[in-house]
Amino acid sequence: MKTNVGPLGLFCTALLVSALTLSIRSTASFSQYDSPPNTPSNTIPVVTTYAHEADEVPARHQAASAAVQDAADASRLVVRVKKGDTLMDILMKSGVAADDAEQAISSLREVYNPRRLRTGQKVTLLFGADSSLTPASGYEPPPAAGSEDAGALLGIKLHPDAGREIAAKRDPAGTFSAAETQKHLTPVDVRSAGVIRTSLFDAAKAAGVPQKVLAEMIHAFSYDVDWQRDIQPGDRFEVLYEKLADEDGESVDTGNVVYAELVLSGQRLALYHYTTKDGITDYYNQKGESVRKALLRTPIDGARLSSSFGKRKHPILGYTRMHKGVDFAAPKGTPIYAAGNGVILSAGRHGGYGNYIEIRHNPEFHTGYGHLSRFAKGIHAGTRVTQGEVIGYVGATGLATGPHLHYEVIRDNKKVNPLSVNLPTGRKLRGKEFDEFLVAKAKVDTMVASLPVEPKIASSE
Repeated sequence: MKTNVGPLGLFCTALLVSALTLSIRSTASFSQYDSPPNTPSNTIPVVTTYAHEADEVPARHQAASAAVQDAADASRLVVRVKKGDTLMDILMKSGVAADDAEQAISSLREVYNPRRLRTGQKVTLLFGADSSLTPASGYEPPPAAGSEDAGALLGIKLHPDAGREIAAKRDPAGTFSAAETQKHLTPVDVRSAGVIRTSLFDAAKAAGVPQKVLAEMIHAFSYDVDWQRDIQPGDRFEVLYEKLADEDGESVDTGNVVYAELVLSGQRLALYHYTTKDGITDYYNQKGESVRKALLRTPIDGARLSSSFGKRKHPILGYTRMHKGVDFAAPKGTPIYAAGNGVILSAGRHGGYGNYIEIRHNPEFHTGYGHLSRFAKGIHAGTRVTQGEVIGYVGATGLATGPHLHYEVIRDNKKVNPLSVNLPTGRKLRGKEFDEFLVAKAKVDTMVASLPVEPKIASSE
């Protein structure tokens, strides 16, 4: 049967189609969250990708001042910075109007340089009605967050470091203003321990020791420990460190390594974090001797000793000759540190060494670093460097079969074994200063004995 549809019927049909289209657009999901849809109410989801049509920008501007009055309509996105992202990129991909983005970034520049964004850093964007930037309790991820339905940009919040918050927010007049807030962080003592089966890295990771704490431990012990030869299965480690908690009690960073211990083949090495009256902080052993030596024995982290000091058959030249250094195999690009304070004598191509750096530390000691892929920024002859400063990166330039660091210690113009040479020790506490150190040491020993070992709280921080 044929049905006649008059002008009124056509008009009603058009209205119905339009309403259905608007309903579909308002319920469509414009974001993909790292967290599943049933994200706990106290968790802020991380938005990683967006799709957005920025075709109704004027409407968002008109709604901005009205939206400020109704906190219930706010929606929040937490965006993770990807490699190569700028803050403008993030705002535009999130559907922020270009002039809003420019004004917000301009206000931020008064307290923060947006170019300092780090890959992996989180940026919070607030759309809609709430300009306070205070996390809403019971927050549920809005399905259209970042779309035109979310309203105008009301604020941006980021944390350059654990103790600092940078925020820019829009006032009812539509103007953005920025402020920096120092967050109060409370140190909480944490004790971790474990048995070494393969390496300190694996044992510490299994015990949940944060990477920053592990790196500090390795650096502190590097003056005395040969990580390739001294570590044996069954050795043990223990560490007491500070976990920094915010006002809500959430762990946001780590602080000082207060105490660290290694038991290697039955020999106990204990280090105490101590600040002297003149304000110098260092690690000291039980005798009050600073662990800091004139030179690092291993100026690279996580490397494998691939060739020792002494005679060997050269892997490329094919004949036996003296190997006047030690080789540490590591992936290309691994940072190389200055073994001690000094002045760079040369940084350039040097025959079979490829890219090579020589540092003069004092009239007695020099160090050399060969086969580098490249030099760190600002490294050239005449540059002053400090112990532990990155001077270059592992490579395979010159006569090399693979990426590694060739490390030399030159004493009185003669190349000596870096792993066995006697190095000048650091500061030794004496008199009243030593007595005060012993009091501080006793307090730490009591704390270590009384604190239970923390269950695994693994962190990649």
